[in-house]
Amino acid sequence: MEFEAVIGLEVHAELQTKTKMFCACPVVDLTQAPPNSAVCPVCSGMPGALPVINKQAVEFALRVALALDCRIETTSIFARKNYFYPDLPKGYQISQYEHPLAQFGHLNIKTESGEKKIRIQRVHMEEDTGKLTHVINADQTAFSLVDLNRAGVSLLEIVSEPDMNSAEEAGAYAMALREIIRELGVNSGDMEKGVIRFEANVSIRPRGQTNLGTRVEIKNLNTFRGMEKAIRFEVLRQTALVEAGLAVVQETLGWDETAEETTTQRSKEEAHDYRYFPEPDLPPLVVDPTWVALIKSNLPELPQARFKRMHAAYKLGPEETSLLAEDLQISVYFEQTLAADPSLSPKLLANWITGPLFAWQNYSGETFSQIKVQPKELAQLLKYVTNAEINQTTAKIVLEEMLINGEPAAKIIAKHGFQQLRDSAQINSLIRIVLSENPKAVSDFVSGKESLINWFFGQVMLKTRNQVDPAILRAALKDELDLLRQK
Repeated sequence: MEFEAVIGLEVHAELQTKTKMFCACPVVDLTQAPPNSAVCPVCSGMPGALPVINKQAVEFALRVALALDCRIETTSIFARKNYFYPDLPKGYQISQYEHPLAQFGHLNIKTESGEKKIRIQRVHMEEDTGKLTHVINADQTAFSLVDLNRAGVSLLEIVSEPDMNSAEEAGAYAMALREIIRELGVNSGDMEKGVIRFEANVSIRPRGQTNLGTRVEIKNLNTFRGMEKAIRFEVLRQTALVEAGLAVVQETLGWDETAEETTTQRSKEEAHDYRYFPEPDLPPLVVDPTWVALIKSNLPELPQARFKRMHAAYKLGPEETSLLAEDLQISVYFEQTLAADPSLSPKLLANWITGPLFAWQNYSGETFSQIKVQPKELAQLLKYVTNAEINQTTAKIVLEEMLINGEPAAKIIAKHGFQQLRDSAQINSLIRIVLSENPKAVSDFVSGKESLINWFFGQVMLKTRNQVDPAILRAALKDELDLLRQK
């Protein structure tokens, strides 16, 4: 029997607010701030401390929900999700349950068989927990350290329907979602800092059936690669169990990156195990439809819409367009360069951005908003290339110097004498010098060794430091060698 995977994702994204979800404590970089330095009675769970909703967090959540085409609920309710864990000081987490902020959205992803619509079940707000550091001493005694700097940080949870059927589709969905929240300015997308975490719900069923199988939840996946590997492993594990006549047990699993296998953490809780009930210290959250409309009107162009527009406008290939459209800074740089010189070929510009400029970005770590070459200066450099005033090789040398010191192309070309040689008399003179210096090669060519024309071409290029128009040189060289043959 052939089985298919059924996958849903719960994505937890940290919102880039200045303060935490329900208090005025600053949101700090956990890798830089001293432990427990951004903590107050509210986020540390002291008795009698009262939470207050962060308006910026609500706005950020609305941006994401609107970008995912969700239905915004005018009234949503915060709830207490009760469970004990050492890094959850109150003994409960303030979240949303029966009445979330938004529901019934969707996100289209690219798959091998075309575009696929993934339904969004809900988008809701909650607070993050603290951070545990587990320590094992040399004598094997163990203890855990608690840092509450992260406790109370604003989180957005985006829950999909089980509409994905492979690890690749789950990865495409997660990456597309990351692009959106980065574009909206609500999350940095920095996976290394754990600002986005995934939980995958995975089950299998006989292909062609519609009933769902028993699912497991894989917790705290924080890389795309790790998430995809965990899903693939779990699909294979469940398939082996079913084929052996055994049952899949509903449970919560972890992912062991070293062993590359899922591990049991606990039996799967149901909603009633958390004893959800409305948060008594917070009133219902009522959002003004006028405010929602204003937020929607200010949403930026999102990556998928930008891809479709740029693909149609510039007639580039899908891969090239994706590279240019997936990051707002890159697409803005591309279009500003074209605006600086409308005669510039989009294909030529795309090649220079995805080639030399991407290479520089990887080397330097600079973003497109930080590099020293302004769009109008790149346009000028490429105009020198299209006008055959300098060749491609020289242009790359010029660009590198522009990236290092920020000087304009014209100044660098003049300083180094990089102008391309196009004078026929000078070119013919250089050809004759090369031929007179290499009589043996000339004799071999006249005797029929045709491939030597390329060697002669290279020798002239060396004498001109690659600053001769290749087309003019090749034509002139052919004429000169044809004359030698006729003698």
